[in-house]
Amino acid sequence: MNITSTILVILAIYYVAMNIALFVMMGMDKSFATKGKWRIPEATLFTMAILGGCIGGIIGMNVFRHKTKKPAFHIIYIGSLVLHVLLWVFVISKLIK
Repeated sequence: MNITSTILVILAIYYVAMNIALFVMMGMDKSFATKGKWRIPEATLFTMAILGGCIGGIIGMNVFRHKTKKPAFHIIYIGSLVLHVLLWVFVISKLIK
């Protein structure tokens, strides 16, 4: 395995882990909300999205019907998705050269 493919594999694993983590966090927060328990701070959910878990966050919003009425979540999650797609395009274009 060359360095390019190694970098891509590491990035893919990172993104999968971040998305699974945010998806699970969205489910946990919804469960906590319905039970009146301690909640995951919105700043934590936003940070996870910005760090690459935006797809998991978007899916979690829809699956768990959680935070769907809060515009900030749509803006942060979709904005992060666009940012990370652009980052992937940039990184892949540099690695392919």
